[in-house]
Amino acid sequence: MNKFVICSAILCLLRSCGAPSEKPENVSESEEESVLDYVDPNIGTAHSRWFFYTPGAVPFGLAKLGPSTNGSYGNESGWEAVGYDSRHNSIEGFANLHEFQIGGFLFTATTGELQTVPGSLENPDEGYRSRFDKKDEVATPGYYKVKLKDYDVVTELTATKRVGFQKYTFPESDSSHIILDIGNQLGESGEVKDASVTFNDDNTIEGWVTTYPEYVKKYQPEGEVSMYFYGKLSKKPKAVGTFNGEEKFKDQKSITGKGAGLFLDFDTQANESIEIKAGFSYTSLENARLNFKTEAENLDFREALSAARSTWSAELNKIKVKDSSFENKKKFYTGLYHALLGRGLASDVNGNFPENDGSIGEIPLDENGSPEFNFYNTDSVWGAFWNLTQLWTLAWPDYYNDFVQSHLAVYKNSGWLADGLANSKFVSGVGTNFVGLIMASAYQAGIRDYDVELAFKAAYENEVKYKNRNEGAGKTDLKGFIENGYVPYVPGWETSPEGSGFSVSHTLEYSYSSYAVAQFAKSLGKDKEYEELMELSKNWENLYDETTDFVRPKLASGKFIEDFDPFAPWEGFQEGNAWQYTFYVPHTPEKLVNKMGEDKFVKRLDSIFTVSEKTKFGGEDIDAFAGLTYLYNQGNQPNLHISWLFNFTDHPWLTQKWTREIGNKFYGVEEVHGYGYGQDEDQGQLGAWYVMSSIGLFDVKGLVETNPSFQLGSPIFDEVEIKTGGGKSILIKTTNNESDAYYIQSIKLDGDNYNSLQISLDKLLEGSELEIEMGNAPNKSLFKDV
Repeated sequence: MNKFVICSAILCLLRSCGAPSEKPENVSESEEESVLDYVDPNIGTAHSRWFFYTPGAVPFGLAKLGPSTNGSYGNESGWEAVGYDSRHNSIEGFANLHEFQIGGFLFTATTGELQTVPGSLENPDEGYRSRFDKKDEVATPGYYKVKLKDYDVVTELTATKRVGFQKYTFPESDSSHIILDIGNQLGESGEVKDASVTFNDDNTIEGWVTTYPEYVKKYQPEGEVSMYFYGKLSKKPKAVGTFNGEEKFKDQKSITGKGAGLFLDFDTQANESIEIKAGFSYTSLENARLNFKTEAENLDFREALSAARSTWSAELNKIKVKDSSFENKKKFYTGLYHALLGRGLASDVNGNFPENDGSIGEIPLDENGSPEFNFYNTDSVWGAFWNLTQLWTLAWPDYYNDFVQSHLAVYKNSGWLADGLANSKFVSGVGTNFVGLIMASAYQAGIRDYDVELAFKAAYENEVKYKNRNEGAGKTDLKGFIENGYVPYVPGWETSPEGSGFSVSHTLEYSYSSYAVAQFAKSLGKDKEYEELMELSKNWENLYDETTDFVRPKLASGKFIEDFDPFAPWEGFQEGNAWQYTFYVPHTPEKLVNKMGEDKFVKRLDSIFTVSEKTKFGGEDIDAFAGLTYLYNQGNQPNLHISWLFNFTDHPWLTQKWTREIGNKFYGVEEVHGYGYGQDEDQGQLGAWYVMSSIGLFDVKGLVETNPSFQLGSPIFDEVEIKTGGGKSILIKTTNNESDAYYIQSIKLDGDNYNSLQISLDKLLEGSELEIEMGNAPNKSLFKDV
């Protein structure tokens, strides 16, 4: 079957399932087919994180709507996979907010006898949840639709930046209900401390919830997270009541307290639709109302949907790929979709945002009265320099700049750089805090619309300051790294100024981030800080055991631990092992190659990938940590640069081979096999890695050099056009690029022969054209004289 027939069949299938037929304004059919219809949000939804599945959202938005199958089940450690799982067959409702450690406001619709608890997956009839069929489900960028079988209600979702739209189409019934479950735990939100919901006489609804997420509890114990909403219904209910658990209070329009909820009763005709549109805020009820009125007061569901799809089309079209492989384009655009979906807006239309100390911050306004930047929530940026920030640098530099501004706002308020942000509260992913590196990389990439001196001060302190450090700001074991040249190994799971159970990985990571901020210092002419940080960047060598050529935990006494097992995770290594972390010297890979010896380095690394190919480069267990005891684990951040290290040896064609194989085998287009098998996609990181790898550009050093460059890999598409933030175009064309043609034969840059493994970021951003001839055997002499 040819490509046209395949595409047409899939498009017909989508539309037969009830996908929206309306077209965004000024977007052609061909653009629709090449972008939105190549995105499948359901890829990788088995065992996915809370923030992963939010089809009813716009890029980088605050309102993120999606179905919940087990979001009410709790989240004991704060990171377990809850929310939506494609293996489940019932839906408890539709959540409006999905971020790292943030979840709130479950809405749903039912008919028949009113129930006010969600019920269980095992027995949906215990509560208001409903069974559903996959054939009745549609998910595309900006839109979700499903039929709740138990109630014969069709639900549709879409959103603007700060306003969520839910549309319920009912059967004929004198007992139709809309349920607003406000005061119960949802996703990663943690324990609910208090909540309130009210129905007003003008047919509006409003409420709030305050939660205590597990990561906030751990890293900023006095902190809490509050969320607010204000909305309006398209039809006035015939009756209103409140509930708390199974206890119902008829004819009551307001309720406060943990467990608070509201139900609205209607008489409905067959196929009658009732819409709810609700504005959200993380600062106040007043700002939720302002966000609602500014973005959506005169907008209906259809108009919001058209705008959302148009926005997604415009953003995804910033990178256009041409190819005969439908599957590769599906992987590419779904990966790009996830990269643009995560780490969402947290500021209001007037520039208000939640401060770390609990107050409300104010972003300065420009001459037009608009906030000078947007403030964003974010998971930690562990590994983001090998995927997200490289992508942002090329095509979304304004977002990258706002990301830096967000962290600087928290630094100004608290005195520390946060590792991750949940409404400005300290939340840490793994405690290594690479935010200083991310700032250094932004500066080197020319992204500098912020207080540069303040950014350097924050980044520098992040590498060297450890006294009285807040644990949520990361690097609590920095003392040993600074004073003794490495983090001492202390058995267990804790990290403190005395050492860490993850001592080796932390030492390697701090060495890398020290190097990055050293280059920042060099660019600013800060010689003293540059020399200090460059010395720290060499500390990785203190844990390199030359008798085994592995990095190895070392006790405070200066002795390596005995009974060392290079396969063992968690013993000196965070979410990895010595086989994986020995290659974690991204700032100076040439020195690592020389220390191990080039021949041994290449043979070891090549054999690792040869063996790992049999497990699809990360294991086939449905688990976020499936590959921790393996030789290699594409499903976790410490490994994401390793396949690119051959570019620093005399075997660069092995980078071309193995990055292509990883893209083919680790990444899939199924609900279970999407990003590995149920592995942790971490707000777009694994998707963004595929995007960068498939276009053949990647920087092992994370763009932290004073003149950053991308290394070349194996571009899989016939043509790629990247529209840069500066309005220029990067064009990458390939010839002879068959499915087994992994290897670069020749390169032309702007029409001239080019034989370097690297191309500078500056050259790309000024607008460049790469012509790359591919083949099914390596050209081993191409880069010989470079």
